[in-house]
Amino acid sequence: MYIEKLQAETGLTFDDILLVPAASEVEPDQADVTTRFSRNIPLNIPLVSAAMDTVSTSSMAVALARAGGITVIHRNMTPEQE
Repeated sequence: MYIEKLQAETGLTFDDILLVPAASEVEPDQADVTTRFSRNIPLNIPLVSAAMDTVSTSSMAVALARAGGITVIHRNMTPEQE
């Protein structure tokens, strides 16, 4: 089911999806930025921190979770830090 998505032949660069600034009639409260990290994990914001010990600290995990995002716990974190 998901393997087709991983094997997609279409590739995009930042230039392919570049947004051009323009006036909009959409109000901020009408925008929906929710997404899914997996089938069972919805996110309120489309942000996931990298699994790097210099990025994904416990404080980053707490901050992103409070905002509706998620942090990938890196392998150098002890169980106590998790």
